[in-house]
Amino acid sequence: MAEERFLGTGMKFPPQINPTTGRFTCVSGKESIKESVYLILMTQKSERFMNPEFGSSVMGYVFTQTDATMLNLMAHEIAGDILRGEPRIEQVNVNMDQNSKPGCLFINVDYTVRGENVRENMVFPFYLGEEPEKESEAYETMEEYIQ
Repeated sequence: MAEERFLGTGMKFPPQINPTTGRFTCVSGKESIKESVYLILMTQKSERFMNPEFGSSVMGYVFTQTDATMLNLMAHEIAGDILRGEPRIEQVNVNMDQNSKPGCLFINVDYTVRGENVRENMVFPFYLGEEPEKESEAYETMEEYIQ
């Protein structure tokens, strides 16, 4: 019970309406943290007027070279952005996988929830500037790796 209070409950992202109650769908626990990390990665820094430091600078890497130095710099920045934006996480490890699909960089984020010894992870697909062959392919891939 105390763990659930610590992890919190919030509105599902992207916002959804429960058809039976007519209210916003909520998530809690570890799912809430996973959606928060995704939201941090999808929000550009300075995009939120009242909180300009929230978000990440990952979108600034579109159309850049993907050499080892740039990937390490990107991983370091992403880890710092997540640690600053999500106080329920204490350790973040970011790895890159660019060999799976041309023009796409899969960002593997491993993190530890405060007060637990269990590591969680998520995969964030980041498109490097080349468009997918089919428009629906990007959405299918993103949904596949978020689950």
